[in-house]
Amino acid sequence: MTVTQSFVDLSTATGTMRCSVVRPTLEGAFPTVIFYSEIFQITTPIARTAAYLAGHGYVVIVPEVFHELNPIGTVLAYDDAGKDKGNKDKFTKPLTDHDTDIEAIVSWLDQQKFCNGSLGSFGVCLGGHLACRSALNPRVQAAACLYATDIHSSTMPAGTKPQTIKQLASISGELMFVWGRQDPHVPLDGRKLLYSTLNDVEANFTWHEFNGQHAFMRDEGERYDPELATLCHRLTLDLFHRTLR
Repeated sequence: MTVTQSFVDLSTATGTMRCSVVRPTLEGAFPTVIFYSEIFQITTPIARTAAYLAGHGYVVIVPEVFHELNPIGTVLAYDDAGKDKGNKDKFTKPLTDHDTDIEAIVSWLDQQKFCNGSLGSFGVCLGGHLACRSALNPRVQAAACLYATDIHSSTMPAGTKPQTIKQLASISGELMFVWGRQDPHVPLDGRKLLYSTLNDVEANFTWHEFNGQHAFMRDEGERYDPELATLCHRLTLDLFHRTLR
């Protein structure tokens, strides 16, 4: 189905957060998915992925993940300068500020006639971590976490609450993890630690590993693997079709 895009500025505990809202043009109420981006914020590949997902019948909300640390509308380039700035922001913003961001999103979507109340999350790289973390909110019924960084290493500042890996037992929704075996950001030992922890706490999750590099879903740059991306999009849609409808 065709989609329409707009922007909304939400008040959060740490300031104004701009979000892209992509939704079907058809009238009606649809499930909502919060799509967490990489450290570069809402780039053109992220915007295209949001439109792709929305076209399958979802309201997709894409927040500017570092809204406190940048002017509204900031998009970082896929270059060394953008990477350095994005990583600096990642290690500056505490996870608890991301927690309050989702509270603002949930409050907003509950007031929208085009949202039916069902909620999932989806993210890549940093966003994969945030998608997992968002599932600590009981409203999130399912989370698709693609090559999620820093969960295994607990290297992001936690703030006033424990690191994400320490709270996995509190997640009641279904989790899906997707990894590239050639991803240096989440090596085998890190994946083993997270997999073991999920089993120890009896989480409801599925686990997929592929021969791919970090960011193999991003349809820009030399690491893009279209065949793997198509397969992982299908896994994500299957998860949301099953859990949110």
